[in-house]
Amino acid sequence: MNRDWTAIARTLSEALPYLQRFSGAVVVVKFGGNAMGDQDAMAEFARDIVLMRQVGLNPIVVHGGGPMINSMLDRLGIKSEFVRGKRVTDKATVEVVEMVLTGLVNKRIVQAIMDEGGRAVGLSGKDDDMMVCVADDPELGFVGRPVEMNVQVLRDLYNAGIIPVVAPVATGMAANETFNVNGDTAAGAIAGALKADRLLLLTDVSGVKDENGDVVTELTSEQVRQMTKAGVIAGGMIPKTETALEALEQGVRAVVILDGRVPNACLLELFTEHGAGSMIRSTEAKVAVRGHGT
Repeated sequence: MNRDWTAIARTLSEALPYLQRFSGAVVVVKFGGNAMGDQDAMAEFARDIVLMRQVGLNPIVVHGGGPMINSMLDRLGIKSEFVRGKRVTDKATVEVVEMVLTGLVNKRIVQAIMDEGGRAVGLSGKDDDMMVCVADDPELGFVGRPVEMNVQVLRDLYNAGIIPVVAPVATGMAANETFNVNGDTAAGAIAGALKADRLLLLTDVSGVKDENGDVVTELTSEQVRQMTKAGVIAGGMIPKTETALEALEQGVRAVVILDGRVPNACLLELFTEHGAGSMIRSTEAKVAVRGHGT
């Protein structure tokens, strides 16, 4: 027992440089995947976010909710059409998307953060015209691509000690126009607009893997492009790395793709030398040791 408590104290002591490094930093966290549907995993994630806020970081949570949307569409008997394997988001579907994401999912996360002693406010990309979109692909209907970002409301919230929780639903250029935005895309756009220190993309995989199937812990943007061209980065990892590259171009300091199923994944990444998942930085960025030096 004494050794266990000593180990905890040592861990806290070793975290000091990282706590100092990230004090005041803006960290955008994309939350999604299987953890969203598990009550214990949700509580653990919320506890980590509250801890991040407590030690001086400014976390912003952006979430998805695909499985919940699919479930509600089935319950309402709304059939989906697909183009090239992607769901067409028509007017009826986007209404369900907005209802599920901004209502059910968003408020569950807000409540989980509040239950852990934090302060949180839920909002969507529509609020204060935070995220204005155009159609990403006209054939897919109301699937949006952000073209204008107004993120002062997020600064106002975190400067007041409040954790913003953002649903990826946005307004369009026309009146009464609503767009569904991919959660990773929304998180990247928000991180870019804020020039965030970190964008953490929580997924159901351990990170970017090389040709041998091993996780690459650190990559440059040029390495990502080369691995994509060679077919090493493929499938569902491509849109995530594309989001990372776009965020870096907009001024985000580093993007990390990590496994959200791992307990305390965000804390491992931010407050330990080992980190978690795959960190991507711009090719031009100064090379530094991962952790408080980056």
